[in-house]
Amino acid sequence: MYENDRTYCLNLFHEYTLTDSLRKHGYAVSACLESYARVFDMDIDYWANVGLMHDFDYERFPSEAEHPFKGAEILRSLNFEEDFVTAIMSHTHNTGLPRDTRLRKTLFACDELAGFILAVTYVRPSRSIDDVEIKSVIKKLKDKAFARQVSREDIYEGVKLLDTSLDEHIEHCIMAMKARRELLGI
Repeated sequence: MYENDRTYCLNLFHEYTLTDSLRKHGYAVSACLESYARVFDMDIDYWANVGLMHDFDYERFPSEAEHPFKGAEILRSLNFEEDFVTAIMSHTHNTGLPRDTRLRKTLFACDELAGFILAVTYVRPSRSIDDVEIKSVIKKLKDKAFARQVSREDIYEGVKLLDTSLDEHIEHCIMAMKARRELLGI
């Protein structure tokens, strides 16, 4: 019921996610999933909401023992369907859930990369997504000191899960984020 309601999910996301940086991350992943849903002819609102909500519990429950388990409990208590909940849970390694559906694979593939593209955007002189190119993202991926908290291994694994090239995946996510530049503030 709520899985397709963008307003409901956005309000819930804002209730639990107060910091600007984590909100922007949720918006960025949501934009990427929305764009991929169009490519795969899937439910756009559902996919966008999975992207938005994937880290909604992180601010309150950041430990590996709690995230995303607490979020799953909250969503289940609000009667979100189980596929929505388990898709969100599958984006972390600590749940042990397989990434065996197109949605789960895509969420995993977009999570780290969207955050990385945001970081690349912030170091551009203009701080605009319009000035981010594939080659700049790839160059920064090779710089282990840059955005060191971002797992390069997860980005590469995500590319394999989507059965695409790194360049194509980066381009897709940049374009998706450009489409939401105002919401992202980039």
